Amino acid sequence: MLTVTQSGLYCPAAGIYIDPWSPVDRAVITHAHGDHARWGSRHYLASRAGERVLRTRLGTDASIELVDYGQPVDVNGVSVTLVPAGHILGSAQVRLEHRGEVWVVSGDYKTEPDPTCAPFEVVRCHTFVTESTFGLPIYTWRPQTEVFAELLDWWRDNAAEGRASVVYGYALGKAQRILAGVLGAEIGPIYTHGAVERLTQDYRDAGVSLPLTTPVVTMPRGTSFAGSLIVAPPSAAGSTWLRRFGNYSTAFASGWMRVRGARRRRALDRGFVLSDHVDWPSLMNTVDATGAECVWVTHGYREPVARYLEERGLRTSAIASQWEGEGEGDDDAGAGEETTS
Repeated sequence: MLTVTQSGLYCPAAGIYIDPWSPVDRAVITHAHGDHARWGSRHYLASRAGERVLRTRLGTDASIELVDYGQPVDVNGVSVTLVPAGHILGSAQVRLEHRGEVWVVSGDYKTEPDPTCAPFEVVRCHTFVTESTFGLPIYTWRPQTEVFAELLDWWRDNAAEGRASVVYGYALGKAQRILAGVLGAEIGPIYTHGAVERLTQDYRDAGVSLPLTTPVVTMPRGTSFAGSLIVAPPSAAGSTWLRRFGNYSTAFASGWMRVRGARRRRALDRGFVLSDHVDWPSLMNTVDATGAECVWVTHGYREPVARYLEERGLRTSAIASQWEGEGEGDDDAGAGEETTS
């Protein structure tokens, strides 16, 4: 059904690429992060739920065909269906069915529901293509309710001491999940970096409930940010942009905070283990739930995950990706704005 080419995963029967690495004629996009949605293809197929953030990524002139989750599209005799992946707004798994065989490309996914996107749905298939960003047993997530309770306590303690609370989260997806997690808190005002605010408005336009935010750039010089929460992309860390906040504490919300020493290496005051990807137990449970006899593993710890699944009796392949960055999200959609002013 699928083959790996210089441009990425390709379905010869349908003539389509899934999250291609370079411009192609027809691309199916799982979600709007930059390592999955690349500019320049002639035509795109994507979920209707992610239209706004994908337009922000690809531009208003891009040719994008939008479909609802669960709506099959016939492409040269191949049935293509997008199913919620639970990663960020509009994220989708790609289900391909041809001549009685079903393959599913997961894209990036998480199985713990959050209010900023449609929850993940298991799809039964013969072959499952899974990410493995956090594909080691050390990566096990606590319930997000506990993580947000800790974040609120940190913000509250800083406010009591007259400090601003600067939390870093990827501009698309993680930042909005942080905002949804503090909805209803009455600790202080919430400010955003420009890159975060633009994408946050896309979420609001899509009907996601988020707290009131004010772009930092709109505030006059001399504004006191004491007691506030400031949501910014990781690129803002260590920049002159932070000087305006006076006395502040920093934190990073990421699955990488699960690793001992990660917070210290980034010179952070706090680290909150909050990921938009599956942890090890959820990855294994998902593979089992699909009923797949064959599993392709990509994006992350693909070799150890493939070996482990092979030992469990599955046929596996470790598929290299051209984009092997941090994997937690996208920080290049204008994320450099404001960091030098």
